[in-house]
Amino acid sequence: MKKISKSLAVILAAVMIMSLFTGCSKSSSNESSTTPESSTATEESSKEETSTAAEESSQETSEASEASQPTDEGDADVNNLPRNETLYFGGQQWGTVNTWNPIGTNQNNWVISTSQINRTLMMETLYMYDMLTGKMYPLLADGDYSWNDDQTELTVKIKPAAHWSDNTPVTAQDVAATFDIGVKVGNNIGNGYGGYIDSIEAKDDSTVVIHAKKNDDGTPVNPMKVLDFIVACPICQKAWIDTVSERNNGDATAILNDKAEDVVYSGPYHYYYADDQKVILIRDDNYWGQDASMWGSLPVPKYIAHTIFSDNAATEVAFKAGEIDVNQQFLPNIQDLWEKDGLPVSTWLDDVPYGVCLTIPTAWYNMNIPVLAENTALRKAIAIAVDYDTIIANAMTNQSPSFKDVPRSLMNTTDGEQALYDRDAVKDLQWTGNDIEGAKKLLDDAGIVDSDGDGWREWNGEKISLNAVCPNGWSDWQAAIEVVAAAGQKIGIDISTLYPEASVYSTVYSNPDQTDYDIFMNGTTSAAPSCPWARADQFFGEEYVGMQNNFSGNWGQYKNDEANAIVQSIPTMTDEQEIKDAYTKLTEIYLTEVPSFALMYRPAFFYEVNESVWTNYPSADDGRNIPPSDCTDGYGIRALYELELVDGQ
Repeated sequence: MKKISKSLAVILAAVMIMSLFTGCSKSSSNESSTTPESSTATEESSKEETSTAAEESSQETSEASEASQPTDEGDADVNNLPRNETLYFGGQQWGTVNTWNPIGTNQNNWVISTSQINRTLMMETLYMYDMLTGKMYPLLADGDYSWNDDQTELTVKIKPAAHWSDNTPVTAQDVAATFDIGVKVGNNIGNGYGGYIDSIEAKDDSTVVIHAKKNDDGTPVNPMKVLDFIVACPICQKAWIDTVSERNNGDATAILNDKAEDVVYSGPYHYYYADDQKVILIRDDNYWGQDASMWGSLPVPKYIAHTIFSDNAATEVAFKAGEIDVNQQFLPNIQDLWEKDGLPVSTWLDDVPYGVCLTIPTAWYNMNIPVLAENTALRKAIAIAVDYDTIIANAMTNQSPSFKDVPRSLMNTTDGEQALYDRDAVKDLQWTGNDIEGAKKLLDDAGIVDSDGDGWREWNGEKISLNAVCPNGWSDWQAAIEVVAAAGQKIGIDISTLYPEASVYSTVYSNPDQTDYDIFMNGTTSAAPSCPWARADQFFGEEYVGMQNNFSGNWGQYKNDEANAIVQSIPTMTDEQEIKDAYTKLTEIYLTEVPSFALMYRPAFFYEVNESVWTNYPSADDGRNIPPSDCTDGYGIRALYELELVDGQ
């Protein structure tokens, strides 16, 4: 139930995260979670990792799998699970599950996620990440990791109690095999970490040594990404990997698309039933985590279920009716559910923004379009003309801080990141929006004028006509794009909106040579151990320029050698002032060159719970420090061990 409201400032102070050293001591090519986030898709999966857009595409292009019958572990009616034993989720599965393959890529399965903060219901990681504090809690790992002196080797021990669902122990060889198969077949783990990890060695059954890739001078390429790996990579059993490889004759494409319904897992839940209407997991009562070295008990719900709804509206109706317990979905004016409707609904924060705003949905300029690539004034004019307050009011129903509250930079809203750059040094470059006269002056001074009197400005003798694009049906993003288009009209730039289906959108924006989209939306890395570096790399990293099937970053194909060099140097910096100077310079370049522009701040996870059946969910003021990562991701899974039934259930 809703608690007594508290000051937003106090809450945000309480959830300070990710100073650089948290990041350095603490995901994703898909670990980069750079995937479109929408109110109609798995937003944190974000997480992305197979990007949300890629997931949407796979839902529409692959065949629906046949329904699986319940295992002999129980005789529960899958259409009528015992309500007091079942935790229902919403907002994360939007089509029939394609596969259960943690080493594959044809993946739309909300249970099998390779993201910044990995979901550990079935497939577990070495460590669990806490997005509130940046702390990494051992899961399969036994105690803390350790670096050698030059951060080129990271050592992790495996918990003696950890075992697979077939009762064989989890070993260092499993970790090495998981990385090796990823590199071999080019999955999200291989593509996301192959550039930073040279190899993973099993020194013995319980000792993992991760060897970082090195620069020519012997320094590690990026220690932060090595740390990302240990919280984002779902560890798979070597014997099972070998089985999959053998039955597919070692063919990478076949391995990536294997259905993997026989997957061996280490987590507390496993595949029980799935069809085109629902996905159900059942608790493994032989789960190793009930050992005293881990949780000391089993998670409370016996079943985890996710009904597959047709759209946002249907999901919202089910959530209000108490048919969904934990909902990962943007709900406009969420406060109305308790203030007007009197429903037993809670969010992480009692007041706006109701969640922790870690990600930054952004409008990217396509640098394959000459008029955009060659005119910084045009890029900045559009950006400063956009009415961001209207976006926040309409697209986010004020569930976001404004750019007056948190001035724009490369950083999210948390105090930890905000302290990593000199705000005074760039304040003259920052803008809050709706500056129509300032935008017009920029264009006039650049010679981008309306010479024929038709109301539209020209460049090189031709009217400037652009499109602004996001996926169809993502209503909150569409509301933002409409405001971008309206800004163009006010300053004499013809900007039309375009809303392709998500499956189409993902294939276009990820193509480095595309010229179909001029201004297009995508999310940014939110709660990764390597933030804010990972986000800066998304904006400036030249490794993404020309990358095919690019779901990782720099989708606009922007090149700035100075910025790229700074980004690549930050991971090995140790001096705090040097790090702050580097981020300040990057922010200066970003606000001056405007290769893209943030549209809003947004929670990494939409986290709403209906307490009709279950209660004792995490909240910001309960003193337990369990992050609002939907009771399933990273350290947020601890919530499943502390849930309680509402009286009478």
